[in-house]
Amino acid sequence: MRVRRNPLPRRLVDILCYLVIGVFLPIVFIFEIIVVLPAIHEPGGFLHTFTFLMAMFLLFNIKGNMLACMMIDTSVDQRVKTPAEGDAARLEWRHCTTCDRLAPPRSWHCKVCGVCILKRDHHCLFTGCCIGHENHRYFMLFIVYLFIGSVYALSYNSVFMWILNADVYCNWLTALKVACPMFMLVIGSFWTNLQLLFYSLNILALLYSIVILVYHVPIVLRGEVCAESGKQHKYNNGLYSNLRSVFGQRMHIAWLSPLIRSELPGDGYTWSTSSGESKKRK
Repeated sequence: MRVRRNPLPRRLVDILCYLVIGVFLPIVFIFEIIVVLPAIHEPGGFLHTFTFLMAMFLLFNIKGNMLACMMIDTSVDQRVKTPAEGDAARLEWRHCTTCDRLAPPRSWHCKVCGVCILKRDHHCLFTGCCIGHENHRYFMLFIVYLFIGSVYALSYNSVFMWILNADVYCNWLTALKVACPMFMLVIGSFWTNLQLLFYSLNILALLYSIVILVYHVPIVLRGEVCAESGKQHKYNNGLYSNLRSVFGQRMHIAWLSPLIRSELPGDGYTWSTSSGESKKRK
């Protein structure tokens, strides 16, 4: 597994999206642990301890899988030899006009990253890099844990704001601020507006994760990438094989931590087809 030389986002839009998760998420987490959790559960009690440990587990997997996406280099290795002339596998390779060299099947060039990506799915704004063969697992788990964490946090924040502090937040002005966050800059106290900002970010993270999961989960289950979605292809090898091609040989435990190694069944250059064939690299 190769590591990217410069894992940081390059475009301004990528940087701004990264800051939402990379910087604001830990700040919101601290707020949840220090302010919200003690207000709902007695410190030292079972529910308080359980929720704290669950929050740590979710934060670790959200940040860990996100960083793995950014760190892992899933581009085409320029040192890999292309199939020789006359080799049947060469017919599957395409010429990339930007790189001016042959690219393996299911790889596409990314203008932002400046390289061809193995089994390129898409360019992720929140990680500032392409999602491909080597880091697809980490992207999917990043989104899954972001969804779970958002639901968990939204439940506690809703209880804290709308039940425990109903006299402060249950009014038309709060609804106006949530609908249009710009009003937080001119109306209300700093502390109240800060909590509303965190609540709005919580809703945004939940909506984002739902949209991504609804779009990407069916694609993964069908053994596709975004460029192949809705098109006829030959890489759907059944549900189990499709999941293993993303989450690896140890997919039954790989979801527990980004630190768990789970070798992928393929190398990203040759692919088993639904007819049972495999294009072999020379």
